[in-house]
Amino acid sequence: MMPDILGMILWPFRWAIEALLVGFHWVLTQVGMNPSDGWTWVLSITGLVLVVRAALIPLFVRQIKSQRKMLEVAPDLKRIQDKYKGKRDQFSREAMTRETMALYGKHGTSPFSSCLPLLFQMPVFFGLFTTLNNAALGDAGIGFMNPALALNFGEATIFGSAPLHSAMSTAGGNWVVIWTAAVMVVLMTVSQFITQKQIMSKNMSKAMKESPTYKQQQILLYILPLVFLFSGFAFPLGVMMYWLVSNFWTMGQQFVVIRNMPTAGSEAFYAWEARQEKKNIRKGIVIESPAIEEAKPAQRQQPKGKNRAKRGKGKK
Repeated sequence: MMPDILGMILWPFRWAIEALLVGFHWVLTQVGMNPSDGWTWVLSITGLVLVVRAALIPLFVRQIKSQRKMLEVAPDLKRIQDKYKGKRDQFSREAMTRETMALYGKHGTSPFSSCLPLLFQMPVFFGLFTTLNNAALGDAGIGFMNPALALNFGEATIFGSAPLHSAMSTAGGNWVVIWTAAVMVVLMTVSQFITQKQIMSKNMSKAMKESPTYKQQQILLYILPLVFLFSGFAFPLGVMMYWLVSNFWTMGQQFVVIRNMPTAGSEAFYAWEARQEKKNIRKGIVIESPAIEEAKPAQRQQPKGKNRAKRGKGKK
């Protein structure tokens, strides 16, 4: 029963994945690339990543707003946790949960809001995994992936002898597959580490660094490499290629966001303020200084003229 339910959930995602893959493959073939070359399919997967991540930008903006609100509630959340610290009874735990949920409701946020982009990507990820596995068996897709294209996709190789459907677990001693997967795991780990590290070091305020969320992210910073190690062993190269390109997108996206929309009170925010101040100074030299010079004589002349006139009348 479960496989049927999972298949129903993945069906629209698989259909969209096949449409995008085949569409990009057709375009690349039209510009002269070999339709059977693995790199043609790799670039098609890259195009799929770009479309999916571009579609996720509204969710990403919502994620940023949610993180900002989580930052606002961090001091209140810490006070609630300190209030019930050391209390293990059921009444205290329920009261702590109620107060925490009421706090989230008041500010219109939730710790799960930051997971929305990842949750949306998971069906796409598993849809691509299913498409690759079926292609490896020569099975046609459910939409645009006809039997000929499925066979082409399943047999496509990179670096001469590394099929996109192969993983370390199914390499069968193929060292090209093993080394390719190993290099991709290293790149995925490094890109994820840099992305997470720049958030934690530059885009978190002092209050946020004292919250439990910061400690959780510190733990994830060192657990994720283990996740990538497992993925490098179990997932096909084509799926890992999707994940790797997506990681690079995330790294670049975070750099842009941290530079232009930093969290208030963070190191990146003070650097952004300094840049804005320099811009304002440059603008002020041209626009503001003439207005200030004109205002000074007007304020001095009027009262002096009246006072002198009164004094003159008094003497007479």
